[in-house]
Amino acid sequence: MVEKIKEEIEKLKEEGIELLKSKNLDKETLKSLRIKYLGRKGVLNSFLKRLSSLSPEEKREIGKVVNQTKVLFTALIEDKEREIEKIEAQKRLEEEKIDVTIPGRISRVGYKHPLNVIMEEIKDFFFGMNFSLAEGPEIEDDYHNFEALNIPKDHPARDMHDTLFVSDNVLLRTHTSPVQIRTMLAQKPPVRIITMGRCYRRDAVDSTHSPMFHQVEGLLVDKNVSMGDLKGILTAFVKRIFGEDRKVRFRPSFFPFTEPSAEVDVSCGICKGKGCKACGYTGWLEIMGAGMVDPEVFKAVGYDPSEYTGFAFGMGIERIAMLKYNIDDIRLFYENDLRFLSQF
Repeated sequence: MVEKIKEEIEKLKEEGIELLKSKNLDKETLKSLRIKYLGRKGVLNSFLKRLSSLSPEEKREIGKVVNQTKVLFTALIEDKEREIEKIEAQKRLEEEKIDVTIPGRISRVGYKHPLNVIMEEIKDFFFGMNFSLAEGPEIEDDYHNFEALNIPKDHPARDMHDTLFVSDNVLLRTHTSPVQIRTMLAQKPPVRIITMGRCYRRDAVDSTHSPMFHQVEGLLVDKNVSMGDLKGILTAFVKRIFGEDRKVRFRPSFFPFTEPSAEVDVSCGICKGKGCKACGYTGWLEIMGAGMVDPEVFKAVGYDPSEYTGFAFGMGIERIAMLKYNIDDIRLFYENDLRFLSQF
């Protein structure tokens, strides 16, 4: 009986060695062989269940053979697992290997939007002049947008703005001037600010108009501020943005919130002031409105017009960009065409 069992174990061992040394084993097959030979219900343990009729000495002898075979199979399986892992690791390295001689993918470089470029240039200039940046809401009330700026409800200037109302007294701001009012209501003079942001008007979209546009305005209030201060700062600004060779012209105009008021023109960069189609053959291009703050505006915010004077100005950022870069259609700013944006 003992010899027969030993022969069966020996045969099983030869069979197992041959299988476990095979080169075609994978992880799943190896797992099934481990269960077959070494599992709780595996063939080696099945031999131990047949020892009940044997003597103690015979049981020890067969048990020893079974345990030796288990140790052998365990070692062979562990060796094979390491071999398979090494092969798979090498295969992964081959598959993931990077050929450093292959040209790399060229990453597309982003571009600053031309409006952002102009905004940064404007802020850089006025920050250098000791102005600070003030901000305000895009959804405004009638008082801050019109009445405090000396534009009562029956004033014809309201028609120029063609306002987008949210309700009877709430609207999308038509200019950034309400920020000036809010700033003056919040602090006492001196005031030295610029403000920039989106504005809205009921305009049909074409090459020069958009219902949404960007504006920058400036306000300086202090004692003994004059029109000469306004002209000096705006002349320096125009030459910084457009070039030292450009000329500046101030023309009398009218705005409800400034008195006196002026339109500011810059000489045409295309014809150098000689006159061409772009400037209507005048040699000049209008870029902004400006003037001394009307005393009525000071009264609305609690400033004493007999003690303080100030100036204000405002310009469309899209217009500044169009004139500087000779862009003939405002819609190009909003279409996100990379062929256009990459030029800046």
